[in-house]
Amino acid sequence: MKPQEIENESFRIIDSEAGAHGFPADQWPVVRRMIHTSADFEWQLMTQLHPDAIRIGVAAIRRGCPIVTDTNMARVGIRQRDLDRFGGVVRCYMTDARVAETALQKGITRARAAVDVAASELDGGIYVIGNAPTALLRLIELMDQGQARPELVVGLPVGFVNAAESKALLMERDVPHITNVGRKGGSNVAAAVINALIIMAGQDGP
Repeated sequence: MKPQEIENESFRIIDSEAGAHGFPADQWPVVRRMIHTSADFEWQLMTQLHPDAIRIGVAAIRRGCPIVTDTNMARVGIRQRDLDRFGGVVRCYMTDARVAETALQKGITRARAAVDVAASELDGGIYVIGNAPTALLRLIELMDQGQARPELVVGLPVGFVNAAESKALLMERDVPHITNVGRKGGSNVAAAVINALIIMAGQDGP
């Protein structure tokens, strides 16, 4: 089978096994790709999407908004070639010298320090977190203080310490977001969310 045939068949299987999932037509392509990436149907039960997340995320991508990730794994997983048509770019600051210096001086994680470095780019942009709860917690702090205004937050940190808690805090904010309940997450799934939005941005329609 060719790659596209494999993907099409995978989506057919997912649609068949998912049954009556209850997601609106604009949200299901995102959740379905999360399932496809992880082979985990629990995403069907735990994914939470702000009502405006898809509309705003697609519009931001079409404008060529900056996309910032908390890991290079998420960055390279996002389809830059497809994003090029909109003039968008994906950045990760985890290896930036400023981040390393700030983390060392303040005794904080690089993921947290990277949010501060990226804050100036976040107005009108998308922040993608697939690994570090500390990044999401810092982003929430900056949003609450009015120092960061992302169009969309993809908050899918994974782990046992503050992963579920940070996502619960995100769900309390009115900022458009795509996240989930619980400890599961991951850079691969976070990248899949953005890829789904990129594909939707390239399709006809609002």
